[in-house]
Amino acid sequence: MWPNISAAPFLLTGFPGLEAAHCWISIPFFTVYVSVLLGNGTLLCLIKDDHHLHEPMYYFLAMLAATDLMVTLTTMRTVMGVLWMNHREMSHGACFLQAYFIHSLSIVESGILLAMAYDRFIAIHHPLRYTSILTNTRVVQLGIGAFMRGFISIMPVILRLFSFPYCHSHVLSYAFCLHQEVMKLACADITFNRLYPVILISLTIFLDSLIIIFSYTLILKTVMSLASSKERSKALNTCISHVGCVLIFYVTVIGLSFIHRFGKNVPQVVHIVMSYVYFLFSPLMNPIIYSIKTKQIQYGILRLLSKHRFGS
Repeated sequence: MWPNISAAPFLLTGFPGLEAAHCWISIPFFTVYVSVLLGNGTLLCLIKDDHHLHEPMYYFLAMLAATDLMVTLTTMRTVMGVLWMNHREMSHGACFLQAYFIHSLSIVESGILLAMAYDRFIAIHHPLRYTSILTNTRVVQLGIGAFMRGFISIMPVILRLFSFPYCHSHVLSYAFCLHQEVMKLACADITFNRLYPVILISLTIFLDSLIIIFSYTLILKTVMSLASSKERSKALNTCISHVGCVLIFYVTVIGLSFIHRFGKNVPQVVHIVMSYVYFLFSPLMNPIIYSIKTKQIQYGILRLLSKHRFGS
């Protein structure tokens, strides 16, 4: 039986060797943090208050913005604590809870991106039946399904973390908790915790990406059958924002997964940078992409600004 000294807290890591520069490093992190909060918060307020945006496509976008906000709020709390105040200690319960939210929200975001692909497929493949197929009830069901799949599917491996004794080093590699980092510190058989995430990612994130690719293959086939180039351009333009968000999310999550699985010889700084790119780049870019490429969002922002200007 291994000695259980799990009462000792975990120690978070910032940027090894650059501790003296943490204050300066925190400036771009805080800037991105505030930008994520403002961008996604604005989208949520805009979709809530503007009746022009009360459509399935924008409801899914609101779910995406809410998910990005939750990921950022969950992760950046401890990151800024390490960079600003060198607050490195984290209790086991708080660490496992943070890991639970981080991993479950990744699966939720994949599910929402899949629902958005379904929305675009129906809009282009069955435009006359769009409102009858994607009713408010159906949108709510898809949203609840995406959240339930994420929060329930990750639970088995997180619950097992509570039962492990931790008698190795308590130092984690990042300024936040990830399941794959915590399980390495356990003095127990972690076979289940190694295999289950691989199967889970294959059945969720990887399968979602394949379905999205297949849906866009059908979308392209439908678009190419349209008579005029103007119609083709208009149809494709409605998909550009979603395609951009899909590429950013899946490229970063697949890249991070490969580095964790096969990057033993990759410098630690690459692991750290990739993890922050994954957690911050997608939440930062999603509202920017939709604001630049979606005219309804642009008009909504202008209406919001003019409302506040004349209201003041």
